[in-house]
Amino acid sequence: MHTTTTRGFLLRQFNMSWALMQYHLEGLSTAECLWRPAKAGLHVRQTNAGNWQADWPEHEGYDLGPPSIAWLTWHVIFWWSMVLDATWGSGSLTREQVLWPGSADAVRLKLKELELQWRTRLESLTDADLQSGENSRWPLADKPFGDVVAWVNIELMKNAAEVGYVRFLHAVRDDGRQR
Repeated sequence: MHTTTTRGFLLRQFNMSWALMQYHLEGLSTAECLWRPAKAGLHVRQTNAGNWQADWPEHEGYDLGPPSIAWLTWHVIFWWSMVLDATWGSGSLTREQVLWPGSADAVRLKLKELELQWRTRLESLTDADLQSGENSRWPLADKPFGDVVAWVNIELMKNAAEVGYVRFLHAVRDDGRQR
């Protein structure tokens, strides 16, 4: 039986978003992550130290070009880490500290870790917690925390769809390779 609480609705929405992300992560390869669907587009770059830093856009115009799956998965890791840190951590995490894990397997592990942290916290919230803005800091300060949870659900679904779309493009790319 489904609960009719705000938390129940938000958890079911989160479950749908997470299921779509898992679907698109299944079988994902590192080569797919690092493939660029166009010459221009947000991507990750390996530093001399071996870390993977993500591009950061100065604007969100279409002329940026499509992002790579590496960048998209980094973006999920970024915003989810920021929300968790702002809500239940020290609130000191910066974009520069969030790195792309370096492989598809490491992406799956990191996202599963974030999902478990988020789900554990979400399952412990009451409807009163979700209506309060006490824990809302990033990205929606001074809003009911339920708005932050809904934002996470929407952002996760959006990024899952984007990963899926780039996987479709990769599967039919015209670069002379056999499929």
